[in-house]
Amino acid sequence: MKAVHFGAGNIGRGFIGALLFEAGYETTFLDVNDKLIQAINDQKQYHVALATDEKEETLVQNVSGINSASDTDAAIRAISEADLVTTAVGPNILQHIAKLLAEGLRKRYESNQQPLNIIACENMIGGSSALKEHVFTYLERAEQTVFSELYGFPDAAVDRIVPNQTHEDMLRVTVEPYFEWVVETADLKGGQPPIPGIKYVDELRPYIERKLFTVNTGHAAAAYLGYLKGYSTINEALQVKSIRAMLQGALKESGEALIRTYSFDRDEHAAYIERIIQRFENPHISDDVTRVARGPIRKLGPNDRLIRPAKLYTEATGEPAGQLAYIISAALKYNYPNDPEAMELQEQIKQHGYQKTLETIAELPASHPLTSAILNYLPA
Repeated sequence: MKAVHFGAGNIGRGFIGALLFEAGYETTFLDVNDKLIQAINDQKQYHVALATDEKEETLVQNVSGINSASDTDAAIRAISEADLVTTAVGPNILQHIAKLLAEGLRKRYESNQQPLNIIACENMIGGSSALKEHVFTYLERAEQTVFSELYGFPDAAVDRIVPNQTHEDMLRVTVEPYFEWVVETADLKGGQPPIPGIKYVDELRPYIERKLFTVNTGHAAAAYLGYLKGYSTINEALQVKSIRAMLQGALKESGEALIRTYSFDRDEHAAYIERIIQRFENPHISDDVTRVARGPIRKLGPNDRLIRPAKLYTEATGEPAGQLAYIISAALKYNYPNDPEAMELQEQIKQHGYQKTLETIAELPASHPLTSAILNYLPA
């Protein structure tokens, strides 16, 4: 079995690539980082270590790489011959890989009318659906009709903490032991890819929102609170009782929204929250707050990890989400100089003020009760 994976970074290698290997796939990584691709082709294997006391390791083999910027023909050929395509490139990059993927699917159809699934493993709702939309902009109408029947873009929820790291061996990657990869069956074509690590479900939204509004909300909250208080790592920030308590409060609010929306069991969800916080506190993972906080404009989007759960809570309870409102205010203050989005955010605030900026990037009108709750924590 052959897999093509877009994105040879730490998540691609340490999470998706490792599971593909364990499932018996030969994986070709597509990336624009030439050093990474060269290293993959030179070594043809890499080590994945677990962030535990025992530091168990897996040697991932049967891998190769293609520079998708400089060798598009080889990338297109690899896609055309694949049994599965996956991505871990970041939500903003999906549009940039769409043309290449469209060309690969077109070439595939010329000689192979077998079904194929393309799974976007991104921190977003509807990642594969979004990728499909981008891909279809490069197809003729007749191709769209045929490809819709043949090629599946099943949405997925993924969860594994893979911190920034540097090793002497640039391919080596350390990951937390916990992971979750949930795939919705609705748009699968030709049967389920035989990957033991995947959980297949009929309806993904409850799982993806539970993950996004607990793991991603919690991680972002710890990062913005930690940065505001001057801490460098998530683990360091959560040793501060006030930050941990605020994080618990925020996840209690997002949890209330999830419980009322999807009827999750209250006790089970409380245990899930505590398990997530303990993952953030893993002493073997040193995760920089600036990595987790990166891209505040996207993270303050209307359907992302801060605004949507806060709005859901407000709608469900009739009360503004006080803890989440404070964390949103902390995100609005995020001014890390090496983060272009943080600098763009601060420029917008400087030009237009907090309320107008919230209206623009979070689509929160001035009349929404959450808006006033957020503004209460910010200078006039």
